[in-house]
Amino acid sequence: MKKINIGIIGLGTVGSGVVALLHQNSEMISRRTNCELTIKSILVNDITRKREHINEKYLPLITDKESVLFDDIQILVEVMGTIDKARYYIEKALKKGIHVVTANKDLMAKYGGELLNLAEKYKVSLSFEASVCGGIPIIDMIKTSFQGNRISSILGILNGTTNYILTLMEEKNVPFKSALKQAQKLGYAESNPANDIEGVDAARKIAILASMAFNTKVPIEKVHVEGITKVDIQDILYAKDLGYRIKLLGMAKEKDGFLKVQVNPVFIPLSHPLANINDVYNGVYLEGDFFGPSMVYGLGAGSFPTASSIVGDIIAASKAIDNKTYSWCTCFRDLKIRDVMETHSNFYIRMTVNDKPGVLASISSILGSHDVSIYSVVQKKSHEGHAELVIITHKVQEASMYDSITVLSSLSVINKIESIIRVEDEEQ
Repeated sequence: MKKINIGIIGLGTVGSGVVALLHQNSEMISRRTNCELTIKSILVNDITRKREHINEKYLPLITDKESVLFDDIQILVEVMGTIDKARYYIEKALKKGIHVVTANKDLMAKYGGELLNLAEKYKVSLSFEASVCGGIPIIDMIKTSFQGNRISSILGILNGTTNYILTLMEEKNVPFKSALKQAQKLGYAESNPANDIEGVDAARKIAILASMAFNTKVPIEKVHVEGITKVDIQDILYAKDLGYRIKLLGMAKEKDGFLKVQVNPVFIPLSHPLANINDVYNGVYLEGDFFGPSMVYGLGAGSFPTASSIVGDIIAASKAIDNKTYSWCTCFRDLKIRDVMETHSNFYIRMTVNDKPGVLASISSILGSHDVSIYSVVQKKSHEGHAELVIITHKVQEASMYDSITVLSSLSVINKIESIIRVEDEEQ
């Protein structure tokens, strides 16, 4: 039986899950792969720290001993979660001919292309399934099962924290700030939740997925990003009344040789499969020329789901050592990424206006002068001389939409533009 030695950097939540899985299922893994996987060394900052699911007493823990870390290992697993230091260790391992497995979405979104090219140069593998959607094997689906297809669209709920918050807001009628506090209390959100609620985490993931699906480099700075901090409970209630649900989606679509890549809150029809993914779960919905629509769903984070993807990559790397079948960077295209203002969307607009004749006609006239066509308009409520209008538009160029909003905001009969949210509805 082939013997494979593994080095691990980091033993936090994810690293502990990897160790636990390798130990608990070691016999089954050996029988399935004809490999004996052995953890040779684990680089940590604190040997004395107590960790869940494992007994540190019997682990080969080391601190700041690079020579020991790289000594007689065939696979390096990086789960430390930083960028610069992780990049240093991964580059060093690749140059030594060591296969690498990482869960580092921040690193892969920023330097993935460079690192994959380095892996190709030194004829080793660099695997990163766990960097997107934890235990969901979406990367493997794109690079293996769907590699004969032209993918046209990716829509994804890529962040469990924001999905939990939006679910709580809808189901329990809880305002955003209260829902965020609940997510923090349960450990779904960090004490500083900015990366989640501002859409940064999802942006890194959609950049990785888009790069793979469309075979082109997608710099993270080219991804348009909006979070959920401006989503009001009223918008969530109106969305449901109108047959939609609000989700924070990572989206990538190819059209006419250009790529649209963005993260933002979206009105999505209740009939869409992604609309029914709630709580901390993730889901990715793809469309391709031959496989049609397809969706995967599951836990996108956490110790064990993420460990599942990492160990899958470890096993794949162990097989690659003999058969030398590696998957390197496939960014052979050079698609231009459209500026968000050049793209087209349907929009939901909520505004408070003076409740008197002629107001809707004025609004319609201004929207029409900017090529914004109204799909539907509803007056939701009236109180003390003010009415609340909800407008859904047909598809319109974003620049035209926001030009019209600027003009509308200056009208004396409009009290306030409360919300503007994109609508994902191909039927309109």
